[in-house]
Amino acid sequence: MAKLPDSVLTNINTLQRQIVECIDATTATEFRILEQQGETSETLPELEELQNIRERLLSPYFRLHTLLLKAAESQPVASNDMLNLLDMSIETGKATVAASIASLQEIQRNWND
Repeated sequence: MAKLPDSVLTNINTLQRQIVECIDATTATEFRILEQQGETSETLPELEELQNIRERLLSPYFRLHTLLLKAAESQPVASNDMLNLLDMSIETGKATVAASIASLQEIQRNWND
């Protein structure tokens, strides 16, 4: 594997964990709403939004995973383009997580979850 800066590896691992935790919280919220309220005309918009949140989170997760694997195949060092792409993907992922958490919290407040 091309040697990546420790900060990049730490950021990727931390971000992927945050994404997984957010997906878990989103799925748990969806389950609770379905269990407590069912699928009704009132819950349907939020249930759809919860599905959208999960889908939005998958993109940065897989992008980081793919880029990390490509970096692992790079020898002897990762190119500047690869490092820049990783940095941009990390920042985009962080923004996606922040927006997803805000949307999730709003849905939870709406349903007192």
